[in-house]
Amino acid sequence: MSIDFKKTALVIIDLQKGIVGAPGGQAVVEKTAELVNVFRQNDGFIAFVKVSFHDGKDALKPLTDQPVHVLERPEGWDEFVPELGVTSNDYVVTKRQWGAFFGTDLDLQLRRRGIDTIVLCGIATNIGVESTAREAFQLGYHQIFIRDAMTTFFK
Repeated sequence: MSIDFKKTALVIIDLQKGIVGAPGGQAVVEKTAELVNVFRQNDGFIAFVKVSFHDGKDALKPLTDQPVHVLERPEGWDEFVPELGVTSNDYVVTKRQWGAFFGTDLDLQLRRRGIDTIVLCGIATNIGVESTAREAFQLGYHQIFIRDAMTTFFK
């Protein structure tokens, strides 16, 4: 596969200390770190997305027919894992819901850079990654899913 790094962004969903404990999480971190290196070597745009809350009252509380998995949030839970090498110069998206587009400036930043394709990876496949993918589809982005760099809490 050939990627035009001028028009493609790597979008990493929720690889943070309080979330990577999901089954297969460490393998996702390792594969994603490889992707980060490839995008950095090719001067590609990377969006490091994390979920975090101001005081917890701003957290999404959906009413569903199935219980929603709620993670404990100890100190530092929302920090990116060090293997990703996130620096103060990197673009970080803080979301307060499942998807990375709604309520953030991710779409604006991608469009200003002429990006029309996103490479998606992260945790959880059926929550943050899927919600971001659906939002991206509605916004007209082409998408590449890196299955080896995704996992979920429920296998």
